[in-house]
Amino acid sequence: MINRQIMSNSSVSRTYIQETPSTLLAWIVISVFILFTSLCIAIGAGSIFRPGYIALSLAIAIFFYLRYPTFYIGFTWWIWFLTPLISRLIDYRSGFDESRLILLSQYLVSLVPIYTFFRDLPKSYRQGGLPFILGFLGVLYGFLIGLVKTSPMTAARSMLDWFTPIPFAFYLFINWRNYPQYRQSIQRTFLWGVLVMGTYGIVQYLIAPDWDRFWLISTKLTSFGDPVPLGLRVWGTQSSPGPFAVTMMTGLLLLLNATGLFSFAAAGVGYLSFLLTMVRTLWGCWFVGLLTMFSSLKPRLQMRLIVTILVIAICVIPLVTMEPFADAINSRLQTLTNLEKDDSAKVRQKIYEEGIGKALTNGLGNGIGNTFVVDKDGILRPIVIDSGILDMFFTLGWFGAIFYLGGLILVLHQILQYTEFRFDSFMAACRSIVIGCFAALPGGSVMLGLSGIILWCFIALAIAGHKYYVHQRITNNLYS
Repeated sequence: MINRQIMSNSSVSRTYIQETPSTLLAWIVISVFILFTSLCIAIGAGSIFRPGYIALSLAIAIFFYLRYPTFYIGFTWWIWFLTPLISRLIDYRSGFDESRLILLSQYLVSLVPIYTFFRDLPKSYRQGGLPFILGFLGVLYGFLIGLVKTSPMTAARSMLDWFTPIPFAFYLFINWRNYPQYRQSIQRTFLWGVLVMGTYGIVQYLIAPDWDRFWLISTKLTSFGDPVPLGLRVWGTQSSPGPFAVTMMTGLLLLLNATGLFSFAAAGVGYLSFLLTMVRTLWGCWFVGLLTMFSSLKPRLQMRLIVTILVIAICVIPLVTMEPFADAINSRLQTLTNLEKDDSAKVRQKIYEEGIGKALTNGLGNGIGNTFVVDKDGILRPIVIDSGILDMFFTLGWFGAIFYLGGLILVLHQILQYTEFRFDSFMAACRSIVIGCFAALPGGSVMLGLSGIILWCFIALAIAGHKYYVHQRITNNLYS
């Protein structure tokens, strides 16, 4: 009975959302944006394209936010998915831009709901918004310390990575009545996203496109492998393997809800590119998320999930075991059982040994944007942090970290108490993604940038789903 009441969302959603205008205009706007981007890249008009891309993407985001809220959500995700690749393409055509100015568009598009955030944040406490309040207070403290210890420009630039995920996620949370529309939009967006990003990741590994090699050489990055075919760690459409792996982990967990041949094709390329990132921490976090999702569902949905996993395995295993993928993936898998001989594991262990004492005794924190510290010899050295937990304490200090980390722990506790996951597989996927991101915190700063957008947004979606279903039950009781 409750399933029929919950899944018949169309009549209820009309109560809370104004009648959606025709989407023809929205698709025309998107087509113009794609045409502008393609034309500028084709002719190498970097001086026009970089500021134009920022201005146009922001204008479209504002337009969608005001008139097509669901389009705004999908558009924002695609800007995050593809802008780093677009940046490399225009750099290759018109010269390398060290400022990476075009990447500002991702943050500006995500910050469009900032008015809603500051307007509704104070009164959101009674609606379950305390985690967002705590997270914001922690980031605000770190920013103020950063203003004192570094330049305003440096602090403001780094503030974007810390702050941007919170207001964008808060927008999803505060508009919880639109949960069915958000669920449909995000499920569809990540289905196509995994297909596009996964396919590009495989192409990147096989042929190492000229623009990726040009960017790798220009940035002088060595941790991504050699700029030759079959010599790269895949970072796909992103700027590094870590955020790409987090994005793929998220999409692949969401794909466990999908049905149809198209979703299995997306999963095939998605899992292969995910493995080619060589990010072992995220492989483990995906497995944690999978176990969490499986344990959340009713037996009937568990059986459906098992069938989905078996079909995906049939699609993926032949790809993973064939050359030229097998050697690279297998050699990386073997390091999981031989960590004492693994260089990256030794480096991370050393970072923890040297950093944990400094992080936990750094009461005030270094502040957001202050990436250098004076060592015991009085020498200014860059801070090397490969842990989200240590990063919080280094950057925000005890005061800021207690607020920020406290908000995350509080919301995790809340999410674990919900029961709607048993019949809503999308909510189960949201919880598994959140727990997967939490599991990644000791190995990287997944609360920043795109990874932070994913962490906070799926927190918000889980809360929004819970509030939506509670409201449904109350409404049905009133009218029954």
